[in-house]
Amino acid sequence: MNRRHWLLAAAAPLLLPGCGFALRQPPDYQFSSIWLDLPASAFKTELQRQIEGSGRVSVLTNRRDRERADVILHSAGPQREQTVVSMTSAGEVREIQLRMSLRFSVTTPSGRELLAPAEIERQMDQSYSESESLSKGQEQALLYSTMQSDIVQQIVRRLEMVRL
Repeated sequence: MNRRHWLLAAAAPLLLPGCGFALRQPPDYQFSSIWLDLPASAFKTELQRQIEGSGRVSVLTNRRDRERADVILHSAGPQREQTVVSMTSAGEVREIQLRMSLRFSVTTPSGRELLAPAEIERQMDQSYSESESLSKGQEQALLYSTMQSDIVQQIVRRLEMVRL
């Protein structure tokens, strides 16, 4: 019985590629340098780390190097918004919707458009209680951080599609 289990365990990894399973690979960019035309923020820092994490692309940070970049990502940065979704009969807020959006485009230094202007938007609902406002503020910061990371991952995947 042990021999059968061992044979099944040994055969399983051989069957995985046939079902389409593959470990996630680092992004394969068609360019070697990028300039991030974004305001200095935690978002820019996270995006820069993700791009440099592939080990294949350098993010140029010196203004003089802007024209040497293969591609330029243009954006005004992420926009945050919150709206009230529901209220109690007494007029107290019960649920709010948090939204984060980013408009961006990718061009060459000469101005040739590589990715048309696009927008990525994420939203999450959050319950709210006035008596727990401090902890809800911390939860809100965590939700915004999660949405920011998701948007960064989406941009990284879209940058893979850029062809020079």
